[in-house]
Amino acid sequence: MRSTGSASDAELARLLAEGAGKILVDIRHEHLLQGRLLGDIGDAMAQTWIAAVLAEHRPADAVLSEEARDSAGRLRADRVWIIDPLDGTREFASGRNDWAVHIALTMGGQPTDCAVSLPAIGQVFATDTVPVVEGELTGRMVASRGWSSYEADHVSRRLGLQMMPIGSAGAKAMAVVRGDADAYVHAGGQYEWDNCAPVGVARAAGLHCSRIDGSELEYNRPSPFMPDFIICRTELRDPILAALDEIL
Repeated sequence: MRSTGSASDAELARLLAEGAGKILVDIRHEHLLQGRLLGDIGDAMAQTWIAAVLAEHRPADAVLSEEARDSAGRLRADRVWIIDPLDGTREFASGRNDWAVHIALTMGGQPTDCAVSLPAIGQVFATDTVPVVEGELTGRMVASRGWSSYEADHVSRRLGLQMMPIGSAGAKAMAVVRGDADAYVHAGGQYEWDNCAPVGVARAAGLHCSRIDGSELEYNRPSPFMPDFIICRTELRDPILAALDEIL
């Protein structure tokens, strides 16, 4: 962890996740905005606030965000913030609770200081404070509501894990971090901002994180598209990779 201002990187990540979350909760006040307009306003306001804070407190750092134009300059930077100001816009706009804010600082292509907030339920998970996941396995794995990949379905059947539908990627990953589920297997394509902060927090919680073939996850690549990944309890790493190897 490196301090380059009044707040350390870990503290800043947590403050950004908390602050953007509060803004988003307030935007839903009394249901004065709804539907697509609510989602668009939420994306824009969270992005504007986070970008302003980073420009004020980390002006030399590069940023990759879902809600901002990409710049090739980030590829020459060692310190890159990868953010999703509102992960799960559909869930947010429909009044659900399973959406998140993702803040990740990466160095050398790896998440270091990260935070994921679940503002609708008042929870924040950060790399410097998250406890290690312990206890008995639940027998559950998270999946998207209404959709699951062939790879995730195969793991579920092969290991006898019950599917647990949840909305946004951050909400799914934090269900594993909380110990509500044992695994998150995704093979339908995402972007780096969808899973960088969740992976950073999950690693800090002692969970296994990798591509579905077991190779290392890498961030701040020329194309931010991320085809697949696994977040799971370490006890399930080998069984899950073995099941996936049967179909890869």
